[in-house]
Formats: sequence, structure tokens, C-alpha cells
Amino acid sequence: MAVKITSDSTCDLGELVEKWNIGIMPLNVILDTETYQDGVSITPKDIFAFVEKNGMLPKTSARSIIDYEEFFSENLKDADEIVHFSISSKSSVSHNVAKQAAEAFGGKVTVIDSAALSSGQGLLVMKGCELAAQGKSAAEIEKHVNALRLKVNTSFIPDHLDYLYKGGRCSKMEMYGANILKIHPMIFMEDGALGVKRKYRGSMKRCISNYIDDLYAEYPNYDKTRCFVTHSNADEPLVELAVKKVKEMFDFDEVVVTVAGSVITGHCGRNTLGVLFITK
Repeated sequence: MAVKITSDSTCDLGELVEKWNIGIMPLNVILDTETYQDGVSITPKDIFAFVEKNGMLPKTSARSIIDYEEFFSENLKDADEIVHFSISSKSSVSHNVAKQAAEAFGGKVTVIDSAALSSGQGLLVMKGCELAAQGKSAAEIEKHVNALRLKVNTSFIPDHLDYLYKGGRCSKMEMYGANILKIHPMIFMEDGALGVKRKYRGSMKRCISNYIDDLYAEYPNYDKTRCFVTHSNADEPLVELAVKKVKEMFDFDEVVVTVAGSVITGHCGRNTLGVLFITK
């Protein structure tokens, strides 16, 4: 049976979406009273312009059960089964909504809680694509991917905490202190929830360099298939530094650079960068 891989738009896979024929469900991004669809009718640049002009952050929301039912129905036209990857259930209700929608398809749709976001979620989506290409069933894909979920390093370094503060994820004092002292926290996802793991101090280049050093020391054993360097419209020299250092220190078969979509960007702000891979 042919298995189609689909995902919420938060997987941040860039050109790999078309290459692997991944079905994408765009989540909602709300600017004031207007609702847009991630990657369809809104881009990160639209968000930056809105925040600068209005001083308030966008909001995000899940699609409706009906939207998911229509999405699954469309993707089943060229497949016997679907394996759908959702953003972490601790970050959004999208997973629960997708599961409810899947009930209408008599077991043909399997919904997996990635327990991640951005290209951390994308790493699992890619595993699903590779397994589907090998002819694995939806049940086999689900079993394999669920065993990997908590081995995904989903982490990133924000340049400024303004977006996190406006989104209620840090206090005003933490934001001011971080900006004045040039403190950049390492935001890390553990068991599907985000928290601060470390704090770096100095320029973003210095912090990113130290961040990659720490990842290398902490994870001597890792899946060498691929690594994502994902950023929210970060400065080019910063991205180049990260890619060069990852290639020098690690031994990945490929290092893929992707740009975060509107949902992820709306929560972390411009110039955020993460190095994401699967550990062993």
C-alpha cells in the first residue's frame, strides 16, 4: 500500500517538501484581526513589518477539524494511507485536532505527535519519507518514528528576546537584562516542551560558535544522515559560520539550510538560528 507523508507547516523543510512530495497543512497566523495561512498567504517578512509598525506579535492557531478532514481526503487521492506529523502537542492543539479528523477515515490516517517543532519535526518527517519510499506500512513508520522522537535535538539561539517577551515566554526584566548584557539563551525542547538549557554571552557569532561546541561535546553519537541549520532570516555571515563549523566538527552526510516559516518566526523573531539533528 502506498503511504503518503504529510505534516503541519511547522516542519520548515523548504525545498525538500516538493522533492519528497510531502503534503503540507498550513497553520494559521493571525495579524490583529486578519487570519493568514503559513507559507501560503503570509511570509516572515510580513510578520517583521507588522511587528515593527504595530508593536504587537502575531498569534497562531490550529486549523479546524473540517480543514484537516478536507486535507486528508485530498491527500488520500493518490495514496492508500497517510502518516501525518504534527507540531508538538505541548505547543499546539493541532495534534489533537488532526487526530479527531483522522477518525473519519477508518484507520487510513495515522497522526504522529512529533514532540518537536521546526526542522526538529522535519527530521522525523524525512525519516517517514525514507521509510515510505522503502515500502514500509503506516504502522511500521509510526513504530520506527516514535522510537526516535525523544532523540531529536531541537534547539536554537534567539538574537533578541523581544518576541519571546511579547509572547509571554519571558519577563520584561529578563528581556532587558539579556539585551543589555548580550545574553542569548539556548532554547531546548525536552519531552515536547520548550525551556532554557544554557545561557551564552557575547555577540551572536560567538554564541553560535559556543553553542555548536556544546552540541558536539554533548552528543558524540548521532545519526549521520542529515543535520538542519534552520534560521529565521538570519544574517548571512551567521548562517555561513554555523554551516562551516558544523561541517568541520561533525560528520553528517548532508547539512541542509532551511528558513523558518511564519509560525516559528512569529514566536522567536529574526536572526534566530538552530542546529538540529537526531542523536543516538
